[in-house]
This record gives sequence, structure tokens and C-alpha cells, in this order.
Amino acid sequence: MDGVPEPHTGWTFLTNHARVLAAIADNHSARIRDIAAHCRLTERAVQKIIADLEQDGYLSHTREGRTNTYRIDPGKVLRHPAEAGLTVASLMSLLVKDEAARVTTSAPRGLPRATT
Repeated sequence: MDGVPEPHTGWTFLTNHARVLAAIADNHSARIRDIAAHCRLTERAVQKIIADLEQDGYLSHTREGRTNTYRIDPGKVLRHPAEAGLTVASLMSLLVKDEAARVTTSAPRGLPRATT
């Protein structure tokens, strides 16, 4: 089936919810299709994750024409007891790339260039 990402096997450090939230933090008006491609998920999985995040108050959206613009609540506290007191803002500060630190042509594909 065209457009469906290859499944990932094995474990990862981040949940799909964290990946989707970071993709939205990086681009508040990203399309579900683009988020899915970036996160290597299906569009349906991204829709479900966005619904989960909205239901629990981590995310909201407004409709602007044919585009959704998302708003993340940076003060919302993470759900797991092991992260008690940590906010979405603290998580996003680790995951979201600043535009100036994006991958350049001199860095290997998919890896940020080291800064000194």
C-alpha cells in the first residue's frame, strides 16, 4: 500500500504521542499527512493520537479555512508518576529543534550537526 510507513520493530526511547507532539511543536499548522510521514505513522494513528492529546488537554486546535492550527499547553504536567512535576514545555525543549540548528548539507542525513 503506497504511503503507509514501514513498521518499526524493537523498542524506542519516545512514545508516538511524544513524537506527534514534538512534530506539532515544530510546526503548529502541520498537516496530519506531514506529521504522519515525519513520525513514520499512518494518518489514522496520528488522528487518534491528536484526539488523545486534545481530550487530556495537552493540545487544542482552531480551524483556519482548510487548515488546523494547533496550540500546545506548555504548562500541562506530564502524566506518568516518574515525571511528576515536569511540564510539556520541559519535554519539548529537549525534542523540538530550533530552526537555526536544523540539519545542514554538511551533516549526515537525519543527524544534526554538532555545535561547539
